[in-house]
Amino acid sequence: MEIFLIRALQLILCFSILILLHEGGHFLFAKLFKVRVEKFCLFFDPYFTLFKFKPRKSNTTYALGWLPLGGYVKIAGMIDESMDTEQMKKPVQHWEFRAKPAWQRLLIMIGGVLVNFLLAFFIYSMVLFTWGETYVPIKNMTHGFKFNETATQLGFKDGDIPLHTNIGSFERFDSNESIGDFYRNLSEATSATVLRQGKEVTLSLPGNLNMLQMIKEEPPFATILMPSIIDSVAPKSPADKAGIKAGDRLIAFNHRNLTTWNEYIDMRARMNDVLSVGNKQDSLRLRKISMVLLHAGNTRPDTVTFLLDKNFNMGVFWNSPIKNYQKKTVSYGFFESFPAGIHRGWNVLTGYVNDLKYLFTADGAKSVGSFGAIGSLFPSEWQWERFWELTAFISLMLAFMNILPIPALDGGHVFFLLYEVITGRKPSDTFMERAQIIGMWLLFGLMAYAIFNDVMKFVF
Repeated sequence: MEIFLIRALQLILCFSILILLHEGGHFLFAKLFKVRVEKFCLFFDPYFTLFKFKPRKSNTTYALGWLPLGGYVKIAGMIDESMDTEQMKKPVQHWEFRAKPAWQRLLIMIGGVLVNFLLAFFIYSMVLFTWGETYVPIKNMTHGFKFNETATQLGFKDGDIPLHTNIGSFERFDSNESIGDFYRNLSEATSATVLRQGKEVTLSLPGNLNMLQMIKEEPPFATILMPSIIDSVAPKSPADKAGIKAGDRLIAFNHRNLTTWNEYIDMRARMNDVLSVGNKQDSLRLRKISMVLLHAGNTRPDTVTFLLDKNFNMGVFWNSPIKNYQKKTVSYGFFESFPAGIHRGWNVLTGYVNDLKYLFTADGAKSVGSFGAIGSLFPSEWQWERFWELTAFISLMLAFMNILPIPALDGGHVFFLLYEVITGRKPSDTFMERAQIIGMWLLFGLMAYAIFNDVMKFVF
């Protein structure tokens, strides 16, 4: 419950910041061009608001809604989410949106998206200025990578250290962003160069691998290779009672040879699959395991047989070798942080846009999520660096989605305004009303589908 609350609070704070500033962008340009803003609302407020006030000598009511799915500014003389068609039947007033030139209306509509883009670049810059970057360069991962069957068929071998492709170099593999860049690079490349036993080897690649499938495969296309050295053993656990010690190397599990923890994780995953559909007899059989170990300082292997506990745990732990690799730290001065932050933000945005093509595949459609999926991105402990990185990412995501030419989104209004600027013909109010209704139903349908996906992931 505590983890849920921490993630929920991070999500609400993130959305509050992004909604306030997005709607503030529309508000700023509206005020700049002397267009009346009748209401500024954080979150939606169907039927009632939690709080509202109207300053003296102001035409704007500021409100706090109860439904945290977004927010809005109600701009006079405009067909928007409020569907206030009665106002549109009255004579045009000089302070209304519809009374202003097309270029001013265009700037008012892109104001929110513009703020989201600038905000993301600014946050990335300040994250780099405040915390810098500390990571392990891929070239320093001396144990290399573990590859699945698909990768080995393309010529990769366990222990290879990926250096670069014909598209670009591999820099790091320690965050969602960097892992995405790694897979995206491999999926689009026609050649890859790896360091194998001290020599560079170049492999041919098809250039059209499915990135989503590469990540979703079990095991994935490539993961950090973890030598099968035991880091620690839980006291009084089955492994402890069997005499297993920290520093021992696991060389076989249930009569199958292995050299990495990656292989062990794969074996345990298959055991769990059997347990999920098996009976009591299967469970008792799987609790009995055999391990071949090479104890620290010994040259002769030792075989131990014991029972897992009732939760099928043996009490053995290991850590990724990442902690032992040589790290690289990059610090940024205040002015240096801005070009670095813009570069990082642009890289995230182009990667996100590039990966949208997978939404039109079966697996991609299943990955569409709503607030549950977004909330799960936040860590279970409050980490300001991670919070701001995710806020910047979501700001970019919302900006791009909002600028798409879909009626009811900012991009839909921008599309029709560009049509007006180019042709000199303004779409009728009736057309705009119908387009707004169609767009809202499309968005409601997409939201319902995303929430359904969240529920299915939670249930299953």
